[in-house]
Amino acid sequence: MNKRVLFVLLLCLGAFSGLVAQNPIISGQFTADPTARVFEGKVYLYPSHDIPSPVERLQEWFCMEDYHVFSSEDLVKWTDHGVVLSQSDVPWGDAGSYSMWAPDCVYKNGTYYFFFPASPKGEKGFRIGVATSDTPFGPFKPLAEPIAGVQGIDPCVLLDKDGQAYLYWSGRGLNVARLKNNLTELDSAPVLVADVKDGFKEGPFAFERNGKYYLTYPWVKDKTECLAYAMSDSPMGPFEYKGIIMDQSPTGCWTNHHSLLEYKGQWYLFYHHNDYSPDFDKNRSVCIDSLFFNADGTIRQVVPTLRGVGIADARSLIQIDRYSTKSEEGVFIDYVNQDDKFEGWKTFFSHEGAWVTFHRVDFGDGKLQKVSARVSSEMGGTLQVCADGHVIADIEVPVTVGRWQTLTVPLTGLQEGVHNLCVSLSSGRNVQVDWIRFE
Repeated sequence: MNKRVLFVLLLCLGAFSGLVAQNPIISGQFTADPTARVFEGKVYLYPSHDIPSPVERLQEWFCMEDYHVFSSEDLVKWTDHGVVLSQSDVPWGDAGSYSMWAPDCVYKNGTYYFFFPASPKGEKGFRIGVATSDTPFGPFKPLAEPIAGVQGIDPCVLLDKDGQAYLYWSGRGLNVARLKNNLTELDSAPVLVADVKDGFKEGPFAFERNGKYYLTYPWVKDKTECLAYAMSDSPMGPFEYKGIIMDQSPTGCWTNHHSLLEYKGQWYLFYHHNDYSPDFDKNRSVCIDSLFFNADGTIRQVVPTLRGVGIADARSLIQIDRYSTKSEEGVFIDYVNQDDKFEGWKTFFSHEGAWVTFHRVDFGDGKLQKVSARVSSEMGGTLQVCADGHVIADIEVPVTVGRWQTLTVPLTGLQEGVHNLCVSLSSGRNVQVDWIRFE
């Protein structure tokens, strides 16, 4: 049974309330350009949606037809609320442009306002439209016309503490303007943000913290985008460049796009990468990592992780390939299925002593009795499972001759609460692990 079939069966049995993932946080579809907001005590994620192009002109470019909305209470389990707006719904948009790029959403006066770019009918370039809903998960109804006086992409709205709203967007540089109280019209002329750093910039995300205003943005530092930021005492600037939030992708993904969010006392960076599409960086997937500030308000640089954030339920499929740490030698990560990369990754232990850790796993009351692992091996071996250094299971892996097999063994000495896992190859060679799960 492959991972996708097992996932569906578990979902039907009620084991999950939504999508479960580490980094990337959403599988089964591409998600990019994530804007995360807190509404009604949950995190709502508003990404763009990369798809394989149905038209020849976009075969090697970005192609986006609609928007999905996702929500989570723990940043681990994500619910897909489905399509909330499509290019065919936009009365002023070109319904065949496939240019529904990075969006945003804010709440004011009982209404959720969804901001999105699209190509207008009979015009070149992009305009920015607004759609509204009574709920944060839509569906959203677009207004008849785009925002007058705005041409560009990547809208971001900052609602200041006094209720004043500011619209930021990309269009021949980074721009900002005040919005009227209805959030659908400009209340000032656009201002081109001072060139805080040479080079191409897009995707602005602005926020306020402790009286300081932060303007963050993807910036082409060399050949690909890093995430940088500037600070100001005013939402309209001038902004002073401060540094890098996340460096360029080591695998050469050309774009990055992001948002920053405080949730339950912790700040997070939402961003994207082409994990599920290593050979085509126009198909991206959303990731999350924790973010921290220095005492002077500057941002510490974030190093992307596979483990991501949140506490994993021990009863879920734990993808140890999204490890926290690993041995310097003897551990390799590869796709389970090269023809369907959404099936995820596998961990290959090449020799005795190789190990990975996976932090923050919740074992609840400690009464779980078994651990299952989906494994494969050409030579056989023994996998040892530890929780905070204590051995809780040994899994004898037979020779499977290229087949996957799910093995289940009893647990011993398991304690309640949250623990860091370690899975190691205590004997044998060439053992592959897809996932482990406790029950």
